[in-house]
Amino acid sequence: MAFHEQSHPSPVVARRTVLLVVGDALALLIFAALGRASHGEDAGLTALAQVAETAAPFIVGWFAVAPLFGTYRTQVTGALQPMLARTALTWLIAWPIGLGLRALIRQTTIPVSFALVTFVTVLAIMSLWRGAFALIAARR
Repeated sequence: MAFHEQSHPSPVVARRTVLLVVGDALALLIFAALGRASHGEDAGLTALAQVAETAAPFIVGWFAVAPLFGTYRTQVTGALQPMLARTALTWLIAWPIGLGLRALIRQTTIPVSFALVTFVTVLAIMSLWRGAFALIAARR
């Protein structure tokens, strides 16, 4: 299955998956806002459309890859080590997709420095968010 291993997930599993999906999208929006702000571009709530546009290639890359790698499976999301390992694997594959889409949309090349900063920053943000989620989920 795309986001979970059951054809009819329990309401708890469905709720957890929705929360993770929303949190993942927000994490990528935070990355875009931080990046825009660091370059002196508008990044606040009044620039939400621009932030979303900046994040879009990475959001598409993440959500294209995550279901294929079981990133939302309960056995992955309910414990810290599997969550962090799957998050890193998913981002490793989603990262070049996001960079490629960004290059296509902007009709430009991707500087190596931007690619590396993007990889490290998103991995850190996603690992913090998803790691906290896994720790909370493991306590329930």
